[in-house]
Amino acid sequence: MFIDPKEFEFVPYLESNWLSIREEYLKLPEDVFEPWVQREMYGEGWSVYGLYAFGERIEPALAACPQSAHYLSQIPGLTTAGFSRLAPQAHIKPHVGWVESVYRLHLGLVVPESCSLRVGNDVRNWVEGECLIFDDTVEHEAWNRSNESRIVLLLDFLRPDVDKSTDTMPVEVERFVRRAVRKKEE
Repeated sequence: MFIDPKEFEFVPYLESNWLSIREEYLKLPEDVFEPWVQREMYGEGWSVYGLYAFGERIEPALAACPQSAHYLSQIPGLTTAGFSRLAPQAHIKPHVGWVESVYRLHLGLVVPESCSLRVGNDVRNWVEGECLIFDDTVEHEAWNRSNESRIVLLLDFLRPDVDKSTDTMPVEVERFVRRAVRKKEE
C-alpha cells in the first residue's frame, strides 16, 4: 500500500533539496556501496550506502554527505537511511518487510526509464525529485529494466502515533547492518 506523501510535513523539504542530495551521492566512490545481505531476494545488483542504522547515525558516512545529513536530521522518527542502488536489469523479488512500526520512503535521485516498484497490486515508477512512501510489510518488489543504475535515498521513519520501534529484524540483516556500521567507522 502506497501512502500519500502529502500526509508528511517533511516531504516538501526533502523534495525541494533533492538535487543537493543527488550531488552528494554522485561524489561517492563506487566501492563504498555494500551488497544488500538478503541476496535470495535479488541475486545480484542491489547495493546500499548506509547513513543511519537502528536510529543511530553512521558518522563517517554522514560526514561524507553533510547536506544529506542536515536534511535527514529534519525527519522526525528517522530509523534508517541510505542510498540504494539498483543495477541495470536487476530485480528485487516479491518480499514482505518485518518492521510494522515504520513507513519506507524512496526519494528518486537517478531514475532511468523502465524502473518500477510494485506494492500490493499498485505499480508506480520512481520520479527524480519525488518521494514514494509505502508500507514495507505489504508484499512488494522492484525492478530496473534499463541499462543504467537506479538510485534512491531510502529511509524508514516511524509511523504516526508510534513513539518507539519495538519490532526486530532478522538476525542476518541485523548482523549485516552492524558489520557495515563498524566498517564505516574504522
